[in-house]
Amino acid sequence: MRFVTTCLFGLERLAGEDIDSLGYKRIETADGRVEFEAPPEAIARCNVNFRYSERVLIKLGSAKTVTFDELFETARALPWEDFIGPEDAFPVKGHSLKSRLFSVPDCQAIIKKAVCKRLGAVYGLERLPETGVKKQIVFFLMNDIAALMIDTTGEGLHKRGYRPVANPAPIRETLAAAMVNFSRPRANVLTVDPMCGSGTIAIEAALLASHTAPGINRAFAAEEYGLLPDKAFESAREEARSKITDPEMLIFGSDIDKDAIEIAKSNSRRAGTEKWVRFSVSDVRSFRSPVEGARGTIVCNPPYGERLMDAESAAELVSAAGKAIAASVPMWQLYFISPDRDFERHFGRRADKVRTLYNGMIKCGFYQFYKQKT
Repeated sequence: MRFVTTCLFGLERLAGEDIDSLGYKRIETADGRVEFEAPPEAIARCNVNFRYSERVLIKLGSAKTVTFDELFETARALPWEDFIGPEDAFPVKGHSLKSRLFSVPDCQAIIKKAVCKRLGAVYGLERLPETGVKKQIVFFLMNDIAALMIDTTGEGLHKRGYRPVANPAPIRETLAAAMVNFSRPRANVLTVDPMCGSGTIAIEAALLASHTAPGINRAFAAEEYGLLPDKAFESAREEARSKITDPEMLIFGSDIDKDAIEIAKSNSRRAGTEKWVRFSVSDVRSFRSPVEGARGTIVCNPPYGERLMDAESAAELVSAAGKAIAASVPMWQLYFISPDRDFERHFGRRADKVRTLYNGMIKCGFYQFYKQKT
């Protein structure tokens, strides 16, 4: 089968490495998605294990389409009956970029009509009831190429299930996991988030370090599809559980907000990481290493204007944090994400490297400091 996994822009390499780790074959990589080939059981294994992706989609086909007639015929020619039963619901959503068919609502209507025509003919029905299981159809139109797919995930994979309550404007879990990966976590080096909010970065660090698959404790849309044996998803979860090990590093999260720390602790319990992450109430303005003399890495999503505080207050906090960190742990590596274009000036140092990442639709700089310049 052909699959497409979607991801935030900038995480394509990590999404591809997830595919490789399960033994599947990458076919093509584009902005925000990776196409790959795998057997049907990949529906369960990928949804349970993918750490950096947003969705797992079954790709039925693709073709160049520059007219609505071509889009209709492309959609009608595909074997929808292999996946959609006579009573199943099949809403259509998608997007168009750099294509002559740019109206998403019109494309939705054309694809819906084509699928109805196909299924009606196969099942001998003039009207499809759509009262059964929901099977979301997804289309991508890119450079006049239409790709048609069925979603197997349901709620996005960034929703791990451990964060029913979060601080305002939290970082997406998939992005937090990627930030930890980019920080190159290693044995006997602390991972610390000194402005942890609801604890997402620290929790994702613990999931990564313990080889815990992020989808173990949540459900997926395809569990209701009847495409796999009844125990396929539970088998994938059991396989994933067998790989969990204790991390070889210590992980810390702190925040000045006591309520945020209580939320972080609750989230960590739900994620199963409470024995690996130490949360505490602390002000980053007086930052010190939680383990005296230890080597460490800071991975952090500090407040910024329009997130938790006004721009001036956020800049002052980042400036104070930069001074405290430089004074207390000058040799640590630092990784900060922020949409603030003046982050380096406020922090008081020029980054060794800046990577562009997206928190949802928010364009951010991922500022990487390898060691303090002397």
